[in-house]
Amino acid sequence: MASAEYSGYLTRKETEVKLPRPTRVKNKTPAPIQVTAEQILREARERQEEAIHPPKQSITDPTELADHRLRKRKESEDSIRRVRWNKSVWVKYAKREESQKDFNRARSVWERALDVDYRDHAMWLKYAGFEMKNKFINHARNVWDRVVTLLPRVDQLWYKYIYMEEMLGNIAGARQIFERWMSWEPDQQAWLSYVKFELRFKEIERARAIFERFVACQPKVSAWIRFAKFEMKNREIGRARRCYERAVDKLADDEEAELLFVAFAEFEEKCKETERARCIYKFALDHVPKGRAEDLYGKFVGFEKQYGDREGIEDAIVRKRRFQYEDEVKKNPLNYDLWFDYIRLEESGGNKERIREVYERAIANVPPAEEKHYWQRYIYLWINYALYEELDAQDMERTRAVYRECRKLIPHQKFSFAKIWLMAAQFEIRQLNLGSARLILGNAIGQAPKDKIFKKYIEIELQLGNIDRCRKLYEKYLEWSPENCYAWSKFAELERSLSETERARAIFELAIAQPALDMPELLWKAYIDFETSEGEFERTRQLYERLLDRTKHGKVWISYSKFEASALEEDEQALELSEDDAKAVREM
Repeated sequence: MASAEYSGYLTRKETEVKLPRPTRVKNKTPAPIQVTAEQILREARERQEEAIHPPKQSITDPTELADHRLRKRKESEDSIRRVRWNKSVWVKYAKREESQKDFNRARSVWERALDVDYRDHAMWLKYAGFEMKNKFINHARNVWDRVVTLLPRVDQLWYKYIYMEEMLGNIAGARQIFERWMSWEPDQQAWLSYVKFELRFKEIERARAIFERFVACQPKVSAWIRFAKFEMKNREIGRARRCYERAVDKLADDEEAELLFVAFAEFEEKCKETERARCIYKFALDHVPKGRAEDLYGKFVGFEKQYGDREGIEDAIVRKRRFQYEDEVKKNPLNYDLWFDYIRLEESGGNKERIREVYERAIANVPPAEEKHYWQRYIYLWINYALYEELDAQDMERTRAVYRECRKLIPHQKFSFAKIWLMAAQFEIRQLNLGSARLILGNAIGQAPKDKIFKKYIEIELQLGNIDRCRKLYEKYLEWSPENCYAWSKFAELERSLSETERARAIFELAIAQPALDMPELLWKAYIDFETSEGEFERTRQLYERLLDRTKHGKVWISYSKFEASALEEDEQALELSEDDAKAVREM
């Protein structure tokens, strides 16, 4: 038992691996000879053995050549079977057969490659290049004809086909290919290539006919500009101008119309027709949307600086500022300060139609919320519009319409503007239309009664001497606002001015009997002053007593004492006057 344990112990001890202790570097000084990585790589390259190349094989008889060809052909066929979709394998195979002058076999390889993917135009180009390189012209034509039939939208194929025919001197054939191409209505560059082809052979009329077909097929600004420049280059000024005019008739609303107008104006400028150019610029600025006319404005300003006078330059600058305002109001149409600046700019120009257009566009931007503080700036657009129509344009019907539309637009149930009602009424008065003014003010009182409206309406009627209307208006005023001490005081003052003392006193009595007043101290003061001015000291004293029953304010006591003092002085003066009168009577 002990021996077994001992033997197991030995077995474990024998299986343990004794790891060596890590060595310590005692000498850490650098070696006298340093070896760099660069030196190691250089020595490796120098000691490298020469590459092993297979021995060159020399073919000495036709049998060996046939065997070599067969072996290479078999390798190519095997490669094709493995990676049939790999185009480089087909190209390599065909070029090898071509190098062996086996053209029929090479042609067969090209045809087999095209059977794999006939839409690969690069393979067709190599195939046609093979036929042309080896001067198989008819075969090349056959290839080109097939490929342009199968892939008519690949422009490179048409270009190569036409180039081959042109190099061969087959001008009629090249023209026929161009016609086939144009039947597919290709892009602009294809049409221009056809034009250049005809121009190389001095066929001006043919080129002009091609341009006509071109602009009919692709009615774009760039096409018309090229057509006009072609005529200009051939010194056909009239034809060039007609091209521009036709283009303007058809493309005045196109997105690229700015380029057309600029080119047309520059053409007229080259022809020394400065007035024509100026008219074109102005027409363009009126029709091209402001967001796309930045370059046009710059060109026009430069043109006016070169050919125009002071007024023309100022007009050009105004147009440029107009463009800036258009851009800003487009970004923020509810910025009414911008609209005011824009309107002032147009008013400085004096064009009525343009001014009205800007006013109409400005007032069309109604505030989104029916809250008065949003409308306070907006309503002045209407006011300025009405004043412009009345004072500058002197169109009274339009002024009346502006006021009417403005009153319809305002939500009077939530808020209103007394200024609009009063200005509309004053306008009618200036037009000697008193009935319309009264109707407007009456509607104002019915829809949106305000202190200003009542005061102004009463003032108008008072100036006209209509006392009964004034009394009715005061009654309406007090029905609407019975706590308004100002209205009560003014009503009483009116009656007093008419020597209707009892009416005035009754109005004061009604006023102080109201349960709620906004400024009762002013009303009581007016009533007391009224009785004092009438010499009714007893009534005044009674008023003070009634007032003191309601309030014990110190100012009331002071005023009461001052009244008693002044009343005492007046009594003494009256007594002295009576004694003087008695004395005078005795002397007589």
